[in-house]
Amino acid sequence: MARQTRRHFLQLMAWIGLGSQTWRSGVAHAMHHGAATTPTAATPVAPAMTYRTLGATGFKASRLVFGCGSALSRGQAVGLLEPAFEAGINVFDVGFRGFYKDAEKNMAPFLKRRRQDIFLISKAKVGGNLKPSDTLTVAQAREAAQAWSAYLDNSLSELQVDHVDAYYLMGVNNAALVGSEEVYSAFETARQAGKVSYFGISTHENAAALMEVAIETGWYTLAQIAITPAGWYDNPGRRLLPGTPLMRDLQPMLARARTAGIGLIGMKAGRHLAGRRLTRAKPRAYDHLYNDKLMAANLTNFQRSYAYVLAHGLDVVNADMQSAGHFQENFFAAATSDTYFT
Repeated sequence: MARQTRRHFLQLMAWIGLGSQTWRSGVAHAMHHGAATTPTAATPVAPAMTYRTLGATGFKASRLVFGCGSALSRGQAVGLLEPAFEAGINVFDVGFRGFYKDAEKNMAPFLKRRRQDIFLISKAKVGGNLKPSDTLTVAQAREAAQAWSAYLDNSLSELQVDHVDAYYLMGVNNAALVGSEEVYSAFETARQAGKVSYFGISTHENAAALMEVAIETGWYTLAQIAITPAGWYDNPGRRLLPGTPLMRDLQPMLARARTAGIGLIGMKAGRHLAGRRLTRAKPRAYDHLYNDKLMAANLTNFQRSYAYVLAHGLDVVNADMQSAGHFQENFFAAATSDTYFT
């Protein structure tokens, strides 16, 4: 992938409204802490994106993944795709029409220009209303496999491509489904047909059990998990999973996943901080886990959570970015994450 000059980067940032004082002050602080050479006031220097090999794919992935599902569902963030690519983002994650409406369709024009330069992920939810503890019947497994294959074909049509790099089981929570030979056979058939290269899971419920199955089977190359500095995030409950180990205590499991060739993609690292309609925001919930250098950094609470999870076992983080400001925050946190723990 061609790399832009830093001057070009700044021009791009200004073009999409990222040349704000917040960005400039954040950049200046990062430079002070060793991220790069200190810029002049007239020419602020943005941090360069950093990269990490994504499991057994061998792909050098930007540590920030552009989450295109919600962001493109109504076409609201289409204008951010090209600037994000030019800024160094090379992994784009979207999802099927059944959940994300027109997201794949709205991504198609960008893919006509950039498909060969990026790692493209999509996903679909199968398995009906299976709960984590449900037994998976043979009929349910076959139905899930058929649905996964059909959704993949539809995604290819919507995206106007003949191949995606990875296609996930989306929002999966049932370990038996992750370990289903019928579902894996559907992936293998699609892989042999040249439709997809890698299999993955996306989960924010029962993640620990699912990861164990993914590690044991050796079928999965990517896992997108809802994890925070304080441990597992439980999306159905809109809270931290009760009794979750801290992320630092999950290191052995994350290490086993990496050894098994699974690329680890984080999501919802800061969701708990924001609260929800019925829960109070907790912006300082993770502060007690941070070192002095991270606490002293000129970052928002959300940026700190992203920086922390990237420095403690994740390869990359997936972020839904629907505005230039949101892109700015996430880019800066991902690009400088390792500098706060050295």
